[in-house]
Amino acid sequence: MNMTKTDLFIELANPDEKGFSRWVYVDEFTGKYFALKLGNGGSWCRASSTLAKIYNIEFDKSKTNGNSIDAIRLAGLNKTKVFNQNIRKDIRDFYKTQNCVMLGINGTSINTKVEVDHKDGRKDNLRVSEMTTQKFNDFQSLSKAANDAKRQICKRCKETNIRWDAKNLKGNPYSYYAGTEEYTVELGCIGCYQYDPVEYRKTAVRKISQEVCDDIIKKLYPEDK
Repeated sequence: MNMTKTDLFIELANPDEKGFSRWVYVDEFTGKYFALKLGNGGSWCRASSTLAKIYNIEFDKSKTNGNSIDAIRLAGLNKTKVFNQNIRKDIRDFYKTQNCVMLGINGTSINTKVEVDHKDGRKDNLRVSEMTTQKFNDFQSLSKAANDAKRQICKRCKETNIRWDAKNLKGNPYSYYAGTEEYTVELGCIGCYQYDPVEYRKTAVRKISQEVCDDIIKKLYPEDK
C-alpha cells in the first residue's frame, strides 16, 4: 500500500505521543522519503496541509542563505478547531446549476465554470463548517474567475479589517448595504457586496426608491419638516 507524504514524514520524524519530534533535515529526503523533497513550497507541509491539521509545524531556515527550508519538526498536536470546507451535496448540486451572481454566466471553460462559494470569506463560522447545520443562504454561485477575485479581496479585508467598497464598480450607488468600511465582529461580512451582491442590489433598489419618494414629498410639501 502506497504511503502518503504525510504518512512518510510522520514515519521519518517519529513524533512522541504528544506530537513532538526531532528536527528532520531536508537532506534526509532520499530513498524511501524522496517524495518529500520540497518543490514549489512544499505543499505537504503548508498551513493548509493534512499534516498541519494534525500537528503544529516548525521550520528552520537558518542553515542556508535565502528563504529555503533547512529542517522541519513537529511541535505538538494541533488542537485548533479546523474549518471544514466541505459543502453538503444538496446545496452543492443546487448552486452548480445557477448562474454566477456577479457575471451571470455558467460556462464550460475553466474561468466560466460555476463554483459554490462560501459567502463568508473568513470561513470562521463553525456552524457553516458543520454540514448538518449548513443553510442554503450560506453559499452562492460564482464563476471561477469571480471566486478567485473575491478570495483575494477577502484576504485583504482579513489583513486590514477594511471592507471592499462596492463603488469600485461603476454604477453602484452605495459602498455597503449594511455597516461601514470597518469590519466588525457583530456584522461580519454582512453588508459587503462581495458577501451577497444579490442582497446588495435589492437593498440599493429599496434605498433609491425611498430617497426618490422622500425627494418628491419635499418638493410637493416644502413647508413640512
